[in-house]
Amino acid sequence: MLFTRDVELGLQAAVGLVNTLPDVTDSGEDGLATMEQLDTWFEREAFTGERRRDARELSSMRALRERLRGLWEADTDEQAVERVNAMLRDGQALPQVVDHDGVGWHIHATRADAPLADRVMVEIAMDWVDVLRQGERPRMKTCAADDCDAVLVDFSRNRSKRFCDVGNCGNRMNVRAFRARGAAAEEESR
Repeated sequence: MLFTRDVELGLQAAVGLVNTLPDVTDSGEDGLATMEQLDTWFEREAFTGERRRDARELSSMRALRERLRGLWEADTDEQAVERVNAMLRDGQALPQVVDHDGVGWHIHATRADAPLADRVMVEIAMDWVDVLRQGERPRMKTCAADDCDAVLVDFSRNRSKRFCDVGNCGNRMNVRAFRARGAAAEEESR
């Protein structure tokens, strides 16, 4: 096992949140524009704690996406560490061991009644602590498709995952390469 189950879930939640940005979604539309979309993300990612379900909560979650994307865009481990530490400070991290929903013992780093965006930011920052401590930042990737900026976490054994799960990018790039080879072969035969 590369990461503990709770860290994997947190990293996947971060990917899911960042990949709602308008420049990442297939449609080019904001994937977190409504409270219903936030509710869907919250339920899918199984975050716990208090919800306010108001415009401020939605706005703060939308703003958090770019900050999280910055973790993937960090050029060095040191730059990623600076961003993680800033998130922990800003979210007033207070690590504590908890057990709920069959996950087993794990760490929550904020109060259950902290604002949702603070809880999400701090929990994901804590997950990135594990990524950095284990030297696994190369697993935090941006989709290799030339027309996609989605982020992903490569959980494969050999670090071979290249494409995101947002827009069928792997299949699209394979079809494009197949067609290019066919066109090149046709050109050669002339």
